[in-house]
Amino acid sequence: MLFSSITFLYFFLPVVLLLYGVVPKQAKNFILCIASCLFYAWGEPIYLFLMLIQIVIAYGLTQIMEKKRDTKAGKVIFILAVLIPFASLFFFKYFSFLFRELLGIAGSSMKTLVVDVPFLGKLDLLNIVLPVGISFYTFQLVSYIVDVWRGETAAQKSLLKLATYITMFPQLIAGPIVRYKGTDKALDDRETHVKDYADGIVRFAIGLGKKVLIANTLGDFVQEISGMSGNSIALAWAYALAVTMQIYFDFSGYSDMAIGLGAMLGFTFPENFNYPLISGSLTEFWRRWHMTLGSWFRDYVYIPLGGNRVGIVKWIRNILIVWMLTGIWHGAGWNFVVWGLFFGVLLMVEKLGAGIHENKDDLTQKKSFASVLWKGIMCCGRHVYVLVAVLISFLIFNGMTMEESWQDIQNLVCAPIWMDELSVYMLRNRAGILLVAIVGATPLPKRLWEKLTLRFGTEAMCEVDSKTVTMSMIVFRMIQIIMVAILLLLCTAYLVDGSFNPFLYFRF
Repeated sequence: MLFSSITFLYFFLPVVLLLYGVVPKQAKNFILCIASCLFYAWGEPIYLFLMLIQIVIAYGLTQIMEKKRDTKAGKVIFILAVLIPFASLFFFKYFSFLFRELLGIAGSSMKTLVVDVPFLGKLDLLNIVLPVGISFYTFQLVSYIVDVWRGETAAQKSLLKLATYITMFPQLIAGPIVRYKGTDKALDDRETHVKDYADGIVRFAIGLGKKVLIANTLGDFVQEISGMSGNSIALAWAYALAVTMQIYFDFSGYSDMAIGLGAMLGFTFPENFNYPLISGSLTEFWRRWHMTLGSWFRDYVYIPLGGNRVGIVKWIRNILIVWMLTGIWHGAGWNFVVWGLFFGVLLMVEKLGAGIHENKDDLTQKKSFASVLWKGIMCCGRHVYVLVAVLISFLIFNGMTMEESWQDIQNLVCAPIWMDELSVYMLRNRAGILLVAIVGATPLPKRLWEKLTLRFGTEAMCEVDSKTVTMSMIVFRMIQIIMVAILLLLCTAYLVDGSFNPFLYFRF
């Protein structure tokens, strides 16, 4: 079930929120866990049992592991507890890909290999269906197990609470990756205030708009260009921009919806995107893009490997391992491996000080007109470099094969023509949505909204009498409600129309 579906918006979510709101505190985890299982089972009932079995195993092993942490048996149990979810992830996400590659090397033309698997029935080993969200809940399970092993959190004594944490439907299929350490207290006791609920609705509506109105419309444009036999350089760059913006608004839109839903249910989920496309370096870009994934790899892979507190050779090894794993995490394909290593190499170059990374200005240095001009040129140059690198990277990411990705990259400079009448027509037709996407990918709309909120939506205007302040707040809140209602109506109209509504996380 997708957040951006009529079934979820007008049937599943209202019923869940109603039940969740009327039951006592003691029953909220039960309602949320059952609702989350139904949400997941809507499309994949068989794979629900796969997730639940892993939760039960992790629950049992962490109980034992916590008591035997300082023994050899405890270490064996820890390794087993971590290997089980990773083994499941490997089998369902990567086995078919690696098997097909080995058959290709051996010269086999085999297309299917159906076997009987206990509990799963007949399974085609060359075309295993990927359980939705398995990459996300695997990382959450592993982070919980590792944190218990490190003694950073206590093993959860309630199987229901652990299952609620893992299966929680707002972040189950598309993140953000929520750590147990930040959720454990809310699992025991949480409250949803009116303001949290209202803010959650606004955040959800914004995320839905980003996904349905912007990402899906950009997806239409991407489909139009990819279906063309010929191309122009201008259209190739527009395609790269549209692909990047579609992925950004799709992914960040889902994260916004998850954070909004979490607020309605009494949870505070971490931010996942912070306007990454305004970055001045790729290092900064990855501090702003999919932040929960970056912090997961930092805490559970990069730092345990030694981070940057090792020799140059080992440091390079650590960077390449982390970024190869980052690429592989996104999907089983050589383009994902190349995508991860592409970023890894460029980040390594930045960190080695090749003049690309941000430099702190000497505040004591006298700033002449020439120095300010030069700083502006360098700043623009850094942003151009980042944008070009990001656009190329997402052409690699978006391609079904490396051949397809390479062709898209070649079109940026080697397309037969610069511009033709068809390109002008298509660009003119889609200029509006591209402009909206570009502005929406910057902090400008948020800053404008914050200024309006500060001016009309708070009680911090000491020089104005309370009656005026109250009226201003009422008018502002009414405008806010109307805007959210209009946004929801527009999204509903788009969805009812049956327009393009892809699910970009099927490979995750």
